Amino acid sequence: MNFFEALGLPEQLTIDPKVLETSFYALSRKWHPDRFARASPAEQQRALDLSAQLNDAYRTLREPVSRAEYVLGLHKIAQGDGKQVPPELLEEVFELNMLIEEAALSELAASRGRFRAMLDAEDTAIAADSARWDSSHEAPILEAIRARLNRRKYISNLVRDTEKALESNVSN
Repeated sequence: MNFFEALGLPEQLTIDPKVLETSFYALSRKWHPDRFARASPAEQQRALDLSAQLNDAYRTLREPVSRAEYVLGLHKIAQGDGKQVPPELLEEVFELNMLIEEAALSELAASRGRFRAMLDAEDTAIAADSARWDSSHEAPILEAIRARLNRRKYISNLVRDTEKALESNVSN
C-alpha cells in the first residue's frame, strides 16, 4: 500500500494540509497500538505496522518536496545524483567559491539573498507544475518536476554553503 492509499488520499502533488492532518489523526487513532493491547499477537503486530506506515506517510506527504520525490519514485522517475552542476548554475558556483576564498562578507550576504530568491522561485515553479500534474497526470510534467527538484537541491546547497561561509567569517 502506498502512502496515499494508507491515508485514504488521491495521489496528488498538491494536498490541503488540513485534509492530510485530519486523515492522519483519524487513522492514527483507529490503528494506535494501545487500542489493540488485548488483541491477538497478529492483530497487535498489524496495528503496529499500520501505525508506523501512517507515521511515515504523514512525514513524507506533509512536505511538498518530499511528497514530489515520493511521487516521482512511485512513477519510477530516476533521481539525479546531485553531483552534476546544472549548467545554468555553473557561474553562480564559481562566483560563490571566489567570494568564499576572498571572504567578501557583503557580497556573500548578497549572494545568500540571491540564492534564497532562486530557491523560492523553484518552490513556486514546483508548486505550479504540481498543480498541472494533479489535473492531467502527464508524465512529461513529472520529468519537469524532477529537473526542478534537482536544480532546487543544488540551489539549497549553495544557500547552505553561503550561510556556512558567513558564519565562519563572523566567528573568526
